[in-house]
Amino acid sequence: MRDVAIVAFAQTDHLRRTDELSEVEMLMPVLHEVLDATGLRTSGIDFTCSGSSDYLAGRAFSFTMALDGVGAHPPISESHVEMDGAWALYEAWVKIQTGEADTALVYAYGKSSPGQVRDVLTRQLDPYYTAPLWPDSVALAALQAQALIDAGDTDEGALTAIATRSRRAASGNPHAQLSGDVPAGDYLVRPLRTGDCPPIGDGAAAVILAAGDTARALCARPAWIRGIDHRIEAHGLGVRELTESPSTRLAAERAGVFERPVDTAELHAPFSSQEVVLRKALGLGDEVSVNPSGGALAANPVMAAGLIRLGEAAARIHRGESERAVAHATSGPCLQQNLVAVLEGESTHA
Repeated sequence: MRDVAIVAFAQTDHLRRTDELSEVEMLMPVLHEVLDATGLRTSGIDFTCSGSSDYLAGRAFSFTMALDGVGAHPPISESHVEMDGAWALYEAWVKIQTGEADTALVYAYGKSSPGQVRDVLTRQLDPYYTAPLWPDSVALAALQAQALIDAGDTDEGALTAIATRSRRAASGNPHAQLSGDVPAGDYLVRPLRTGDCPPIGDGAAAVILAAGDTARALCARPAWIRGIDHRIEAHGLGVRELTESPSTRLAAERAGVFERPVDTAELHAPFSSQEVVLRKALGLGDEVSVNPSGGALAANPVMAAGLIRLGEAAARIHRGESERAVAHATSGPCLQQNLVAVLEGESTHA
């Protein structure tokens, strides 16, 4: 296996609406920022991969328009996943493992403000039995939360505490959409209150991956990807135990999370109740700093939030604030698809 690291990370300020910006205009600053951080030019990137959803944009092949932000010249080796950008990062990591690239640019973006994201996400559901009932993403998360409460794994007070901790942590994150003492609010779908749910907003993020000595030359303290894996649950919600996430645990095992303790965890938990499930699956205790960036409860740009978890974990390693971190991304209803990565600093690697 080749040593591969995240050497640069950038993200937008996440906002409720960006009506004045196109996807390209939203992307260009973060693309320039990661290139400037490494001193690379577009011609120095061997592979480019993006993550987004045409359902959010409301038009087919919208990602081809976003490529204008990368530039039309020189010609590039490029790919796209109709998924969160964390899966684009996985594809880029595989590309580097094959030896066909030494550097990769990965970016993701999402504008949820133009439509009704709760309705859009119903298109992820089984089209024969579940989707015709139109259960939206919040209603399904509420079913999961109630199952956790009924099982004795949590209660409404504990969920409020998770949301409060996340929003307060976001006070140190200048890119967060929500931060500080955000009230629990009214019930959105019982038992979830507005404070237990992610904000709707627009945003983008980008990272640069590099292999071996190239990574060391581009970054003073690379965040080495020591393991990465992703797994999926059964599509039918009725055949799953919603209080557990076996796919997260399996991905964590394959990524090597349980080999040594981690000090940081960036978990893609759009709902406070999902942090309960993920903590259990990953075996995280109180000694681990969970979502020091504020997590998805502070900013949840659909299709970019998972990549941001990887970027935030890497950034803490870059700054020397973490030695070994776990980053998690999810997609689909009730934690259906899960990706887990282990990131380590140079000293840990040595």
